[in-house]
Amino acid sequence: MENLKQIVEAALLAAGKPLSLVRLQELFEEHARPEREALSTALEELAVDYEGRGFEIREVSSGFRIQVRAEYAPWVSRLWEERPGRYSRALMETLALIAYRQPITRGEIEDIRGVSVSTNIIRTLTERDWIRVVGHRDVPGRPSLYATTRGFLDYFSLSSLDDLPTLAEIRDLDVINRELDLEEPGREADQRAESPQQSDVAFPQKEDQEAGEPPRTAEIIPLSRPDGGAGND
Repeated sequence: MENLKQIVEAALLAAGKPLSLVRLQELFEEHARPEREALSTALEELAVDYEGRGFEIREVSSGFRIQVRAEYAPWVSRLWEERPGRYSRALMETLALIAYRQPITRGEIEDIRGVSVSTNIIRTLTERDWIRVVGHRDVPGRPSLYATTRGFLDYFSLSSLDDLPTLAEIRDLDVINRELDLEEPGREADQRAESPQQSDVAFPQKEDQEAGEPPRTAEIIPLSRPDGGAGND
């Protein structure tokens, strides 16, 4: 099909979300449906066409999308009045533990971090569709087991968990926070440990931060509209 590349490009721009090869095939009548190899070739050609441009073809867990290149996100994000999501150190540490240790229970996260996990943290991660309950640990109380989702992979532009950086490549969050000079987003529930009764397994309670220590947060700049519209995120 001579215009296959243009059709694929138009579909990715209009979709507002990643499209898999199967979904792209479904755009065509059955008698004119291209092979997966032809679609892959069209995507590769588009990737070459976009070299040196401000956007790119990116394969994530749910499929392929056209997105703004990461290096241009600071400027593009200013198109919208809504500020990018800002998340506390406690939330980011919890998410990292789930990503690298999944499946994992809330109590196991608390055991590693040494502080209680705020209910607000679990709620925020769940509402963002970054984590979900995948089962229950076969121990007294049957605590929930948490794992990451396809939404987590898509948001961070990962095609699979194998694309996560190795632990050796991850810099300390304190270094990142100092470089970004981030401020407190005002989420008290993310900055304070909750009572042991609210967690799956009780552990001695501590504060997430030492007394007098300035708040520490990490910021994520999305490559698309905050509402998930333009940019095919």
